This record gives sequence, structure tokens and C-alpha cells, in this order.
Amino acid sequence: MEITYRGRKVTESDIEFIRQLIREHPQESRRALSRRLCRAWNWVQANGALRDMVCRSLMLELHRAGRIELPPRRMSPPNPLGRDRKRPPRIEVDTTPIETVLPEVRPLRFQQVRRSADEGLYNSLIDRYHYLGYTHPVGEHLKYLIRSGDRLLGCIAWSSAVRHLGDRDRFIGWTQSARRRGLHLIAYNTRFLILPWVRIRHLASHILGQMAKILPRDWDEHYSHPLYLLETFVDPQRFRGTCYLAANWIPVGRTTGRGKDDQTNRPNRSLKNVLVYPLSRDFRRRLCGA
Repeated sequence: MEITYRGRKVTESDIEFIRQLIREHPQESRRALSRRLCRAWNWVQANGALRDMVCRSLMLELHRAGRIELPPRRMSPPNPLGRDRKRPPRIEVDTTPIETVLPEVRPLRFQQVRRSADEGLYNSLIDRYHYLGYTHPVGEHLKYLIRSGDRLLGCIAWSSAVRHLGDRDRFIGWTQSARRRGLHLIAYNTRFLILPWVRIRHLASHILGQMAKILPRDWDEHYSHPLYLLETFVDPQRFRGTCYLAANWIPVGRTTGRGKDDQTNRPNRSLKNVLVYPLSRDFRRRLCGA
């Protein structure tokens, strides 16, 4: 019997290899075993980092199905996405109103803050002023503070693309296998915030236009692979998505409202408009041939 997990085919001989790996290293933790397996299979990200979190998920799935026997769990780290998560510490900033025209604040400065001393400031601002609040991102992601001189104007963040998105996939022309191969070449705009005391016409669309130039370079530097498409969701009950449309983003449809872990095939959340922004003219060829 053969199974497929995150694009990798796992055969019976692969499962027997995992069993043997566990027998040969009986004292090692689940984390250590997953890292050994990643090295043995050369299961790595584009930047060379081991895909040990994905590997641990595969091993846990096989364990729960009774196909392998993992060692007892040694520790249960806190879930950063849990309901009882600690909110980011509140950091005070200058809230003096800024009401001017775009030329007066240009050029903007985009500061990528992931794993930097200012990441906490980004987290604090999003948690306090964005209607969705702050959640801990997983997978590939970058966070930015946007400044003019010494004043903060906003924040924006990007992460790995949504795995299943029907209207986007039809717009690209993806088959299921092509989507598995090319999904890492899309980035998802998870948060976008203009701070509430900032009033500057056309600022939001200008930021999106600048990010389309900056993000691909930064992503390649951090993750060693290009981007060919950007995507985002807009809740039509709250927003019109005017800034995205002004920045030439393309509406391609709506979400199903079911979420990634749906088991009922019924909407359980509001439907969002799906917008995309191609980063190259031949994005379809590059994504389909990834």
C-alpha cells in the first residue's frame, strides 16, 4: 500500500525503513528521529533546512494508524495557536495624527523584522490594531514595519500560500500534482494594517505596489526560491478591497467558507473574495512547470 503525504509518496518499504530507524535508535526522541529521517530521505526545503516538522507529522499519522510505533512523547510544547495563547506585550508608539499627501511621506522604508529586535513591535501593533489580531504564523513568512522618517505608518505580513483554493487553482490552470509542486512559489498576504491615526490617500495601494518589488527579493534571500504570484483574501462584509484593485490585483473568485480542516462540506465562516497579483508575465508557465 502506498500513501502520499505533502507531495511525497510513502511506500511499504519506506514505512519499514522508519520502523528500522526507530529500532536502531531506541533512546532518541521523536524530534531526533524525524531529523534522522529527513537526512536519510534528503527531505529538505529549498533553502536546505530539514523539513522535520512535516516529517514529524507524517510519523505521527503513521503511528496513529498503527503502522509504526513511536517512542513516548517526552514533552508537549505550548501550542502558539491555542486559545489560551499569551498576547504579545504591548509596546507604546507615537500616535500623533498624520494627515498629509503621499509625496510628503515618500520614500517609504520597509523594514523586514522577522527574527529581529523589532519583531515584538510588529506583533504588538497587529494584536492591538488589526481586527483579526495577532496569531503566530507557521511555515515560511516575513513581517514588515513601514515607516516614513521616524514615524510608523503601518505593517504588512506574508506567509506560505493557502494549500487548497479552488478559484485560484483554476485561474492558474493547475492540476493537483502541479499545485503540490508549485505551491511554495506563491506568498499569501496574511495581514495589512495602516495605523488608525494615519490619513494619507493612496498610501495603501502604494505600499502594495512597493511590496511587489521588495518581497520577491527578500523571499529569495531568506528561503532560496522565487515567487511568481501573490494572493490575499478580502472580507466583503468589512472591506471593498479598493487598495488592492488600485494596485492592479486581480479578483479571481471567492472562498468556500469551509476552512482547511472542514469535514462537513458546509460553510462555517464568512466567504472571502480572493485576489491575486502575478509577479511575472509567464507566471502560469512557471507555476505549472515548477
